[in-house]
Amino acid sequence: MAIDRIDWHAESAEQAGFPYENGGTHIGIYLAWIINNHLEGEFHQEESEDEIAQVLARKMTGRDFLIQMCDEKFCEEDLNEEGFAFTQAYYESNEYFKDYDATLVHAKGLENTYAIDDTWENYDLMAPVISEKYQQWRVKQ
Repeated sequence: MAIDRIDWHAESAEQAGFPYENGGTHIGIYLAWIINNHLEGEFHQEESEDEIAQVLARKMTGRDFLIQMCDEKFCEEDLNEEGFAFTQAYYESNEYFKDYDATLVHAKGLENTYAIDDTWENYDLMAPVISEKYQQWRVKQ
């Protein structure tokens, strides 16, 4: 079951004047955080070892990982048990999207979620926000 997919956002991105891939930037930033916190699924640990190493070394963005290794789909199998539980509480509840827009879109004076570039600089702005929400979530468990 897909949690999120580029094609669910691509039309909106393109209508706003951004490339198809920008429909996956928000997913990729989250997926890079998942990988950097070792919450990826066993499937990727076995089948995507080199690509995980590239994300960790910042030679591949999370969005590129999503496109190349996940067929543009963010699914339950991309996560380990803890990663999936957190994702259900944070990502699927739309809290992630609120934080993403507040941290990256509105803070930069932009008006569109799809205007965010797929960069490690943007990841570095968003990662502490996700980490804080993760720590808050863990306390409640």
